[in-house]
Formats: sequence, C-alpha cells, structure tokens
Amino acid sequence: MKYRKLGASDLSVSEISLGSWLTFGVGVERDRAAACVDRAFDLGINFIDTANVYGRGAAETFLGEVLAGRKRDSYVLATKVFFPMTATDKGLSRGQIAKQIDASLQRLRVDHVDLYQCHRYDPETPLEETMQALSEVVRQGKARYIGFSEWTAEQIAAAFALPGVERFVSSQPQYSLLWRKPEDAVIPLCRDKHVSQIVWSPLAQGVLTGKYLPGAPPLADSRATSEAMGGFIKRWTERDILEAVQKLKPLAQEAGCTLTQFALAWVLREPNVASAIVGASKPEQLDDNAAASGLTIDPALFAKAEAIVAGVKPAG
Repeated sequence: MKYRKLGASDLSVSEISLGSWLTFGVGVERDRAAACVDRAFDLGINFIDTANVYGRGAAETFLGEVLAGRKRDSYVLATKVFFPMTATDKGLSRGQIAKQIDASLQRLRVDHVDLYQCHRYDPETPLEETMQALSEVVRQGKARYIGFSEWTAEQIAAAFALPGVERFVSSQPQYSLLWRKPEDAVIPLCRDKHVSQIVWSPLAQGVLTGKYLPGAPPLADSRATSEAMGGFIKRWTERDILEAVQKLKPLAQEAGCTLTQFALAWVLREPNVASAIVGASKPEQLDDNAAASGLTIDPALFAKAEAIVAGVKPAG
C-alpha cells in the first residue's frame, strides 16, 4: 500500500481507503463487515471514512465497536455532518455542529476524529457561522482537521476568504472514469489551496468492475440486487454505460491488471487525489482494490479508456 499526504495536514493516508456508506451497519451483516475492516488493516489501509447519517448512526456505532481494540494512532478516522439525523437535527449551524460532533465521538468511542467534514454545503446557515463552529471543534481537540464534500468552487473560495478560521485540507467529491466533473473547477482550485481529494464512488457503485453485463440480470449477492444498497446504482446501469465499460476490459488486460484496479489507478493518476474510497461487502474485494495502489499504467491506455466512455452519462 502506498500513502499520500492529505492536503496541508500532517496526515498520511492510504491510497485506497475504506468507506462505510450503504455497507457497515446497514447493508452488510456484522461478521462480514468486521472481516472487511480486519482485511483492510492487513492490507495497509489506514484511512476509514464514515458519516453520522450512514444508517442514522449505525455505521459509526459499528466502527466504534470494531475499532475499539486497535491503537488510536494506527488509523486515520473521518466522519461527516450535515444531513438530517432527526426531523430537527440537520445542517451546519453552530448548535448542530457542536451537538453532532459529540454524538459522533460517542458512537465512534474516540476522543477525536482526524478529519471532520461538511457532508454538503448548507445554504441556510451563514458560512461564517459554519466555519467558526468547525474551527471551535478543531481548537477543542475534537477534530484534527476539517474538510468538505461536494462543495462548488465558489463555496470553497468563499470559505478560504474568511479570516481567523481553520482551513480545509480535504474535498470529498464523486470522481471516476464515468464522472469527471471535479476536473472542471474544484480540482484546480483545491490544488492551489493545498486541499486534497478523497474520492467517493471511484468505481461508479461497482459498475467499473465490469461485473454488470448489458442485457443480463445483475449477479446475485451484488450491490444491484441488495434492497439496502442498490438504490444508487440504477443510474449507472443504462445499457450504453454497461456496453462502454465492457470495452474497457481489453485495456485492463493489456495493462496486466483487473478492470477494478485499472479504474482505481485511473483515479489515482491525478496527483490531487489523496485516496479513493471503496465500499466493500466482502473481504476479498479489498484484495483486488488494494492492489491498485502503486500501479504504473501506460497513460496511452488511460487515454483510450477516456475516449471509450466520453459520450456516456448516467441516468437522471
């Protein structure tokens, strides 16, 4: 496993990180989820990403249980705040950030997280209030650094323009061979501001593994057939997308790796990306994912892949 520096922080994070959206505490039974965490550590994955809203606290609670026996300095832990936890508990107000960080720390069974992220931008709270509240969390020792997910370049720039507040070190956007929107404005700005990307859905909900075939029913025991985990994959299973992905397989074969590794290595070719978050439902999936770290692939193959998928877009 290779490691990269996270923005302007002193954190060193594994190029492949373990996420918990739709999986831990929700879509994957506990013993298998615990086996995934154990395998991640065995493979050198040190970065674990979660959020208070995942399973309405269930993912954090699960991670708190399975990480309890490990030394706190053996992993980098990130969580998020914004989405509703109750009908009234939501957003990025000072009161909510203060309340939700304490609840997350209690569920995670730690006295601090390494990274506390705004899960989205809150248009109903003044940015100054949000940034001051996040700064208080850092200065109280409850989080080492702060980040954001899916903010626009304008919102990011506005946060950096505020005086006397802590600075973001990470951005968590959706980014993959099939979704390159962050390249337009977010990545260039973040590069200038010493903010690293932590990429979610680098495999487009598993579609970039190539296991979903056009015109064929999805495999049993896959994310697409899971009631708990399958709701977000449908937009990626349009026939033209699946057909394009199948055309990528010979490129991965030429590169001497699996299509999964090829797709993850494509994401990691971007220097501003610190880590690609994967969501595993089986421990062996992590073996395949982790092998993408440090892969050297001919840029010409990546260029061919980009041309193949250039015209396809997800539904919705």
